[in-house]
Amino acid sequence: MDQHTKPHFESAALLTIDMQRDLLDGEPFCIPGTSAVLPALQRVATGFRNAGRPVVHLVRLYDPGSEDIDRCRRADVASGAGMLRPGSDGSQLAPGLAPPDMVLDTASLLAGRPQDVAPREWILYKPRWGAFYRTTLHDLLSAHEVTTTVVAGCNFPNCPRTTIYEASERDFRVVMVSDAVSGFSPTEADELTAIGVALMTADGVVAAL
Repeated sequence: MDQHTKPHFESAALLTIDMQRDLLDGEPFCIPGTSAVLPALQRVATGFRNAGRPVVHLVRLYDPGSEDIDRCRRADVASGAGMLRPGSDGSQLAPGLAPPDMVLDTASLLAGRPQDVAPREWILYKPRWGAFYRTTLHDLLSAHEVTTTVVAGCNFPNCPRTTIYEASERDFRVVMVSDAVSGFSPTEADELTAIGVALMTADGVVAAL
C-alpha cells in the first residue's frame, strides 16, 4: 500500500456515523441494512476501546422548531414525522454502542459541544451529511494526535461517503469498514480506493489494532 495512504492504527480514531435507533431495521424511519452491520460495528468499537484509541459517535438530530435541517428533510420534519427528534428514544445511539443508561445530552450537542461517553470516547452532533461540517471533530482529532480515521455506520451513499471525502481533503488517512457500513456495495469500492481509502473488514481492523 502507498506509504502516503497506509493506515496508522497506532494513531487511529473510529468514527461511527448516524447509528441511531430510528434508523435501525424495522423502525419507522429505517435505513435498510443498518441493523445487519451493527454487530460488526460493535466489535470494532470494542476493539478501539480495548486498544485505548479514540471513538467518536456522530449523530443527527432534527428539531422541528429549527430551520437548520437538510433541505430534503425539511418537509418531513415540518409535517411531524418525528424522525431523530431531540430527546426521543429513536434519537439515541443504537444498542451496544454506549452504556445502556446513557442518553444524549441534546442541549449540549445542539450547542456544538462534545458529550463524554467514556475516556477517549465522545458523541458529536453534525448538522448535515459530513462529520466535519460545522463540528469540532477536526479539533478533537487533532488534540488526540489522530492521523487515521476509521469510518463506519449508516448509510454509505450519504453521510459515510461525505465524511470520507471530508477526512481525505483534510489529509487524514482513511479506512472504511466495509462490513460495518449500511448501503455499501462492492461496486463502489473503486471510487474509494481511487482516493486512497483502505477498505477493511471489521475483523481486519480489530486485528490491526
